Amino acid sequence: MVAIADVPLLAPRDGLNYHAVQSVTVPAPLTALDAWMRMQDRPLPLLSLAFRIRDAIASRFGVKRIGGFSGNARPTSVAVGDHLDFFLVEDVRPDLLVLTERDRHLDVMTCLSVDGQEVTVTSSVVVKNLFGRVYMIPVGLAHRVIVRAMLRRLTK
Repeated sequence: MVAIADVPLLAPRDGLNYHAVQSVTVPAPLTALDAWMRMQDRPLPLLSLAFRIRDAIASRFGVKRIGGFSGNARPTSVAVGDHLDFFLVEDVRPDLLVLTERDRHLDVMTCLSVDGQEVTVTSSVVVKNLFGRVYMIPVGLAHRVIVRAMLRRLTK
């Protein structure tokens, strides 16, 4: 079981530009990958539109298009080096899934950790330039709402 304090971050806490931790208690134990798959089963309404807008704006500043969450069939297993949509899998264990996306503007790490029946999403971001700072203003606000909604799905 991974305690929240043991979840990896991109940098020491005081070196992050964004850090968010949200947890939920689920009815039955899950692996970290199972939690991710259930959170991705049905894309949230309007999330696809938000990613299209993000890609249209960000691509003008040299940021690669990520396309968002596909909602496609999900693998039953992943390995380090695989991709889950736009995220690179950097670590995978039954109790921890570490996903990253890195570009010239910012680095993002999202970790799903499981401790008994508690599932936690920990996100950390290191911004590299002005565009990354501006980008994180709306994304930081939206991220909390999106993760909260996705975690709520696990309780049902």
